[in-house]
Amino acid sequence: MISLSEYLLLGALLFVISVAGIFINRKNLIVLLMCIELMLLAVNINFVAFSHFLGDVTGQVFVFFILTVAAAEAAIGLAILIVLFRNRRTIDVEDLDSLKG
Repeated sequence: MISLSEYLLLGALLFVISVAGIFINRKNLIVLLMCIELMLLAVNINFVAFSHFLGDVTGQVFVFFILTVAAAEAAIGLAILIVLFRNRRTIDVEDLDSLKG
């Protein structure tokens, strides 16, 4: 049987990979969105692990809410990405600095 510490280690590893992906790759907007999604999934793993080992379903209910928000965020993020690509012909984050007020 897998222990709680192994689940938490996996969640922490995924979270660190996603944070490193955000800091290393600041050019491609699609990769940034994928790193944010990976970060949310790492948090979901921790919620499910604690929920399972404590015998409570509250963590699993939170996961459903987080997945709903993540799906909405991905849809809105991709819609914004498509509009930016149509207008600017690039999705490079450094080229989108003209949006600053």
